[in-house]
Amino acid sequence: RLGLERADTAEKALTVIVDLLEKYGQGGNCMESHMAFTYHNSFLIADRKEAWVLETSGKYWAAEKVEGGVRNISNQLSITTKIDREHPEMKEYAKSKGWWDGEKEFDFAATYSYVNTARMTTSRGRYCEGYKLLNKHKGSISSETMMTILRDKESGINMEGGFMTTGSMVSVLPQDPNLPCIHFFTGTPDPAR
Repeated sequence: RLGLERADTAEKALTVIVDLLEKYGQGGNCMESHMAFTYHNSFLIADRKEAWVLETSGKYWAAEKVEGGVRNISNQLSITTKIDREHPEMKEYAKSKGWWDGEKEFDFAATYSYVNTARMTTSRGRYCEGYKLLNKHKGSISSETMMTILRDKESGINMEGGFMTTGSMVSVLPQDPNLPCIHFFTGTPDPAR
């Protein structure tokens, strides 16, 4: 929200977010219950001309400029070796912890998480299922297509139970500045309503 408030481009919003992250860190409970549950965050940041994926681990972060096709995020790090911007100490920190030897190609998701990055798009899970649904419609994705994907319960994208989906948003950002941007938000926690 602060990125939207303080920046007029996607890359400037990314800068706002990482500056705040480096100054204040991240944290706080992710649930309204008394159970303590926290996690690190990922962001899709887009404007009419470009899009970025920003993923964080503590104060460290990596950002990937989306060059085309489809891209999704979901409850795991997904930036691997294509890193276009990064925390200046991210690699040195990983090296100091013994997570990266400094020799092989640096892979953010593999280094900063427990996920096997080779299986991210093939194993069952929200990230994988979202990736499959987006690729199924690649080249013909409309706002209606996105709403259908976000309502999908079988894939786990629209979650039920203790960790339920609390909202969804679909934005249409035409490259032509004479056309308006349109943003759709769910009015209830369940996007299927």
